[in-house]
Amino acid sequence: MTKEQLIACHNRIKPYIHNTPVLTSRLINTIVNADLYFKCENFQKMGSYKMRGATNAVMQLSEDQRSKGVVTHSSGNFAQALSLASQSLDVKATIVMPSNSPIVKKNAVKEYGGHIIECESTLEAREAASNAIVRDSGATFIHPSNDLDVILGQGTSCLELLFEQSDLDYVFCPIGGGGLIAGTALAAEYFGNNCEVIGSEPLEADDAYRSLKSGKIETNITANTIADGLRTQLGHHNFPIIQKHVKQIIRVTETEIIEGMRLIWERMKIIIEPSSAVAFAAVLKEKEQFKNKKIGIIISGGNVDVNNLPF
Repeated sequence: MTKEQLIACHNRIKPYIHNTPVLTSRLINTIVNADLYFKCENFQKMGSYKMRGATNAVMQLSEDQRSKGVVTHSSGNFAQALSLASQSLDVKATIVMPSNSPIVKKNAVKEYGGHIIECESTLEAREAASNAIVRDSGATFIHPSNDLDVILGQGTSCLELLFEQSDLDYVFCPIGGGGLIAGTALAAEYFGNNCEVIGSEPLEADDAYRSLKSGKIETNITANTIADGLRTQLGHHNFPIIQKHVKQIIRVTETEIIEGMRLIWERMKIIIEPSSAVAFAAVLKEKEQFKNKKIGIIISGGNVDVNNLPF
């Protein structure tokens, strides 16, 4: 994927997304002894960066494909993103969701116009249900993270960050399915000035860390982490990009994730979800390594159940 493709993607989706703010905190800068710039995708439409990739993927479909609709399997932010993006572009979206998905997430999908098909809470059940819909309706399947158009869309967040802060030394990014960090790495490569992208992962779901070490896509036997958005695994489209452009992934404990999340809530007065706190927690954990540097942090989303906070 080229520099020109990333720019074209950004121009294409601009009317349908927010150019989210970049916030700073003098107190947090003092704590980490570095200059931090938070790209706040928690202020994005539907509350997550995933609106970017979903919008680009739907916009790249032909008229014939759009007429038959789109389908994905997701219990979280991409379910909402594809529903809203499709509604904005007058395309039918069918979302396969595990039956035990939180009712608040199901309601959000419905509010954004998505049609929900429930299934068992296994990857096999999700894929089987999605394949059946594609077979019966001719709808186009759009993967939440392992799709080149989605990856390009997610990269526009870092693109905007670098347009605003062109001299960043590092950009920190959480890793779940790998779409965000792959897009972020491309944006940093094309528009940064020797800017290095560093991934961050929960210790309880560190498949990307192990994949980078082994050279092949690893899986998690269990993923017992509060960062529920990061329980998925890498794909064959995004892993080669990560291998090429990401040299370091920092793992953080559940306690470190909660501490990072709490600090941002208390000091910056913004709502972020646990998955978003993972990138900041990595900076906090290794602050000696990044002393006096200029660091961008992608705050990936703010869709959190405020009745079930970890602090």
